[in-house]
Amino acid sequence: MFSYRNISSYHQYLSQNDQGCETAVRYYLNNISAQQHLNAFVEVYHEEAIKRAQELDKKRKQQKKIGKLHGVIIAIKDVICYKDHTVTAASSILKGFVSMYNASAIQYLLDEEAIIIGNCNCDEFAMGSSNENSVYGNVLNAFDTTKVPGGSSGGSAVAVQANMCMISLGSDTGGSVRQPADFCGIIGLKPSYGSISRYGLIAYASSFDQIGIFGKSIEDVSIVLEVISKPDSYDSTMNPTHHLSGISNEISQINNKKYKIAVLKDVMQHHSLDNEIKSGVEATIQQLAKQGHICKEVDFDLLNFIVPTYYILTAAEASSNLSRFDGVRFGHQTSTSISDIQDFYTKNRTEGFGKEVKRRIMLGNFVLSSGYYDAYYTKAQQVRRLLVDKMNLLFKEFDAIILPTSPTTAFKIGDKQKDPISMYLADIFTVFANLTGVPAIALPRYTHSNGMPFGVQLLTKINDEKNLLGLSRIILNEL
Repeated sequence: MFSYRNISSYHQYLSQNDQGCETAVRYYLNNISAQQHLNAFVEVYHEEAIKRAQELDKKRKQQKKIGKLHGVIIAIKDVICYKDHTVTAASSILKGFVSMYNASAIQYLLDEEAIIIGNCNCDEFAMGSSNENSVYGNVLNAFDTTKVPGGSSGGSAVAVQANMCMISLGSDTGGSVRQPADFCGIIGLKPSYGSISRYGLIAYASSFDQIGIFGKSIEDVSIVLEVISKPDSYDSTMNPTHHLSGISNEISQINNKKYKIAVLKDVMQHHSLDNEIKSGVEATIQQLAKQGHICKEVDFDLLNFIVPTYYILTAAEASSNLSRFDGVRFGHQTSTSISDIQDFYTKNRTEGFGKEVKRRIMLGNFVLSSGYYDAYYTKAQQVRRLLVDKMNLLFKEFDAIILPTSPTTAFKIGDKQKDPISMYLADIFTVFANLTGVPAIALPRYTHSNGMPFGVQLLTKINDEKNLLGLSRIILNEL
């Protein structure tokens, strides 16, 4: 029986097995087939994955040099373009659309000989925290199928959680990698803004979006980060001075460093935080203190401004980004009679977009409209600036911030669908990493009395993935 622990042990296994890649692919395809009820995948590249595995096995047999991700089986979120494969953002408006090019992150994976096994279900246009907003239906949490897996990258999280792939890619605009990772008991990394090219990532909110990584070990996550964080001239928002080419080796050498860690008092005392999650985070803090790290409480008085600021700004950017989906060049076209071009646009978009996407487009148009722009959008940008300044001050004194990822464990399907405000407020501990552009990671640590997993979240200063992953290794005992 094939089993997987991490990339390095997998490569050792491959060195001893001529058909190791094909064996691994067939193992994961069987798992996918057996767990179709979880609805994690939109499409599985069955024959293609087997063929690529056979080619890689043949290459290895010829004793040729192998890539960093040779034979590593990866699933991708249905918002990331893969040439000659459908990409729909889980929306009717893009149903049947086939990408004409590879996203840069996908190309980098393929260059290092990864195997893409399929694309994963998600909230429509990555807008949601529960994966209940998909045209393909709900994704189910493998630990408890009555519970949500988190969102918007719920399918990608469940694919790793339920052993349907080794690694998966998602996107994180306000916690859409970290929150589902927390709900599914796996690792979820959101790198610094500008670390990974967004070329080929369908845009939700361009100044927030970042491709993220799901895995079960820091070693795996760091190797994939190293591969896909290469410079890219197609994305002008990438940081050309931020290099992560050797980060997997760098963090493996961090063994004895003592970190100074901030504990946000306002977060730990927040009324929405579940008592068991609070106790778990406190236990991790105590463990770190016993190991010689300095953990100190600090005030963070901007906490209650974070969610409104995030939703004003992301909705504004979404209303602009999604204006291109009108059914003219591609996407859904109405089959009903139309009276004029305005009616054509209206029917295409009304029929093509789901309820949550429409809600955010309308909110975005409202906050950008004449008479409200200064009251909402300008104010939100000013708060964002204050948050950046606050984080910069914190990281002058501290190496990292520790806090919960979510105030609760995975909730029941349907619980928050009638109250979108409560769904939005559940993002309170994740969105400010996106508002400020800093890297953040969700780490699995505990099991709640309700049987669901939860863990802790770490943040470091922008472009400091080295310390983020180094401290993560300490917390997860991967030294």
